[in-house]
Amino acid sequence: MSQALNGIQPGTNASGSRTNRQFRLKNRPETRMDADTFELATVPVPALKEGQALIRTCLLSLDPTNRIWVADVDQYMPPVQIGEVMRGLGIGQVVESKHPNFQPGQLVTGPVGWQDYNVTDGKEDWPFSPLPQVPIAPEDLAGAAGMTGLTAYFGVFEVAKLKAGETMVVSAAAGAVGSIVGQLGKITGCRVVGIAGSDEKCRWLTDELGFDAAINYKSADWKQRLIDATPNGIDVNFENVGGEIMQFVFSRLNLRSRVALCGLISSYNDANDEKTKVSITNVLMKRVRVEGFIITDYFDKFAEGTMKLVGWISQGKIKTKSTIVEGLENAPDAVNQLFDGGNVGKLLVRVSDIQK
Repeated sequence: MSQALNGIQPGTNASGSRTNRQFRLKNRPETRMDADTFELATVPVPALKEGQALIRTCLLSLDPTNRIWVADVDQYMPPVQIGEVMRGLGIGQVVESKHPNFQPGQLVTGPVGWQDYNVTDGKEDWPFSPLPQVPIAPEDLAGAAGMTGLTAYFGVFEVAKLKAGETMVVSAAAGAVGSIVGQLGKITGCRVVGIAGSDEKCRWLTDELGFDAAINYKSADWKQRLIDATPNGIDVNFENVGGEIMQFVFSRLNLRSRVALCGLISSYNDANDEKTKVSITNVLMKRVRVEGFIITDYFDKFAEGTMKLVGWISQGKIKTKSTIVEGLENAPDAVNQLFDGGNVGKLLVRVSDIQK
């Protein structure tokens, strides 16, 4: 028997039937994603069949990997195809259910997509799963304790294998992943140096998040500042940017240091990948271990990582910040904040309110 969540639902037509706005991939961008990259379609929400549940998107996560997904290149997931709903992770709320594992009002996390509604049978390759009942905000479950925080967690502890007393440098440190990485470094007992794009972001990193130093890479003397901030060299580089920043950090790496290669955001909007190319001479001379990783590599350990992060957030050992854009219609513009430096912390789109 179908059950439904009481209350007025967003996305209805004049007759009261539910409609679903969807951003579909229209063209593959050569540089930035823009108004010509997506097309907005409005379609009816289908009636549920037995074994299905209807999920309303509440919080949509915007991530640098969105730019990779729209490119027709070899990647860790199939590219979004022309005409398909844009892929996106986030938090949704079950509105109606004919599935025994989903109950109306329940909050879930999974592949909500850039749309108002999603019909699920629970059999997706990346299935929806209930949010844990924990004492932190939904925004943090979409960010610092969600995929973003897990990326930081596994990159720091599984890939970089960070140890107390080491020096770690984090690029894009004021972003969603970088800001968590630095705090995990401090929890571990390390010297943490962040690289960010403004003095204001650098002050946030040091004054609020506890980084030992933060370097504005737009400053004329940023390289000297990084030298001064890492007098004993660098043991771990958590790399999100690539290009010139990564190249200079490489020049400061210590013997048997490690590089957790999480992203190369400086090149995502540039068809010419020259910006990401770095000399690996020092990798040889210093016997550096460089390892790229994708969060799905650690799917079987998600529960462990989530509970660790939730504990640190609830204890105040990890501080969080979100940049929230209101309205699904603003997602195509908002995603470029990731590349322009417009966001601090986790970038989210609030598609609809969570109903109590």
